[in-house]
Amino acid sequence: MSLNRLRAFVEVYRQRSFTTAARNLGLTQPAISQQIASLEETIGRPLFERHGRGVVPTGTADELASDIGDRLDQAEAALAQARARSAHLAGSIQIVGHPDFLSEVVAPQLGTILESGIRVRLHVGTRSEIERMLIHGEADLGVSGFPVTDRRLRGEHLRDETTRAVAAPALVARLRAGLAAGTDLATFLAGLPLLSYGLDYPLIDTWLRHNGLNPELTPPAMVGLDVRSLRGLLIDGHGWTVLPEYLCRDHLAAGELEEIPGTAPDQNHLSYHLLWAPQPCASRAWPTCAMR
Repeated sequence: MSLNRLRAFVEVYRQRSFTTAARNLGLTQPAISQQIASLEETIGRPLFERHGRGVVPTGTADELASDIGDRLDQAEAALAQARARSAHLAGSIQIVGHPDFLSEVVAPQLGTILESGIRVRLHVGTRSEIERMLIHGEADLGVSGFPVTDRRLRGEHLRDETTRAVAAPALVARLRAGLAAGTDLATFLAGLPLLSYGLDYPLIDTWLRHNGLNPELTPPAMVGLDVRSLRGLLIDGHGWTVLPEYLCRDHLAAGELEEIPGTAPDQNHLSYHLLWAPQPCASRAWPTCAMR
């Protein structure tokens, strides 16, 4: 019996549903049905009785599940460890993430990995593209500013990054003068071009809500291809935006940008997450420490 058929059986047995088992394993329902049918043919007895709301295990299925116990999980864990060892110093790792984070945070941490002989391939993608590449085995690891939502993937918190609303110092000076004269923050920001990255802009929306402002009152004047593409316009005084601190720290220190004072007493943060599909991949532990 193949491990794939046994895994399909265990998942159907646990979920009492072909549909749910297929979704959890990242397979189609016909594929799960075929694996169960093949297993039933090998055993010579039916394993499940179909009902309107799912399936009910037969006595044969109960006996098989009892015999398997947790041995299947142990076998798969052993295979994962063996594959990881075989790839040591000789494999490659595919990482997908947001372009600015890969460039500014991940890439500078890769020196020791390259020196060890492991080849690294970086791919850029949006939130949905990161999840798609992981699900289809096109990448081993994903780094995203969004927590995992697809049940076929796993994830863990990687690091928090302070986000800052920034603009050129001259614009911030005008803002401070306006606030001192009684102009409210929302009115002032509505009169400035808002620069955004992507068609959705959770960084900006989250900062606005954190400071008690309505995101719908501030539509973007420009949507860029990359968060980094906005910095030049900001430095030249053409609007404002919200950036992770790693993208504006040096420019703030150099006086090229200045933080827009918010109304909230604390800073807003963006959480980054390490994502992977629950099949073996080449040593996914190393980037966690490197990028924190």
